[in-house]
Amino acid sequence: MTLTARTRLATLLLLALTAVWGSTFFLIHDLVEHVPPVDFLAVRFAIAAVVMLVLFRRAVRSLTRREVAIGVGLGLLYGLAQIFQTQGLATTPASVSGFVTGSYVVLTPVFTALVLRERVPGSTWAAVGIATAGLALLSLNGFSVGAGEAITLLAAVCYALHIVGLGRYSASRIATGLSVVQVVVIAVICLIGALPGGIVLPRTPAHWASVLYMVVFASILALWAQTWAQAHLPATRAAIIMTVEPVFAAFFAVTLGAETPTWRMVVGGGLVLTAMYAVELLARRRPGELPVEALHHEV
Repeated sequence: MTLTARTRLATLLLLALTAVWGSTFFLIHDLVEHVPPVDFLAVRFAIAAVVMLVLFRRAVRSLTRREVAIGVGLGLLYGLAQIFQTQGLATTPASVSGFVTGSYVVLTPVFTALVLRERVPGSTWAAVGIATAGLALLSLNGFSVGAGEAITLLAAVCYALHIVGLGRYSASRIATGLSVVQVVVIAVICLIGALPGGIVLPRTPAHWASVLYMVVFASILALWAQTWAQAHLPATRAAIIMTVEPVFAAFFAVTLGAETPTWRMVVGGGLVLTAMYAVELLARRRPGELPVEALHHEV
């Protein structure tokens, strides 16, 4: 597969996983009213971890100690992000939480520049600004800074660092093993967070169907897709592509739910799509850039 083909496939995979993530807002709305969010995360990732360990144990065994350590670090970041985001939702409106969490699109290039010492082009910063404006229109209705917003911002920091870390350390040959290690670590963190009050399990077939959907598509396949895709895309570019998630969330809410489309959905979604299209178009006009694989540390 040529570099161009791998890059296009990586972009399509990220778009597919954002569609899956967007669909979950509609599908599990009823579930989290009956099962505490942290308990749901614990059950979801525990099942995913068991399935992945059974199916891909050889991929895990082929990892070096350094690669396992990287997977543990990435899983820790993602797991903490999940916990912080869930706890923040307890005292933060969902719309505000969505915008604050989406601020990882701004934090990703910041960390790329500060931590990795990589230059972020001005055109990319412009795309980040457009995407942020779109996110604000899609999800922000009033804003106040409190404990919930601060905790949610910590989630955005962890998500951004996770994206930067995957962009630096992921590689095609270790994508499967690395994703398994991450899921196992995420499961452990969520179980620790859920254990103090006891774990509440889903009770109805519909609730278990939502859990299994999340296990297969939003956990196993999604994390593998992100890990593989970010071996072939710069971190900031990946972050901008993933801002399409709330656009898909709005689409599913309107087509499968009872919500009515608004001008904020249309304009906000249009801005996010414009930012994604712009960063993809600019990337294709810079064929002389080093492939992202050349920017990875040896692991």
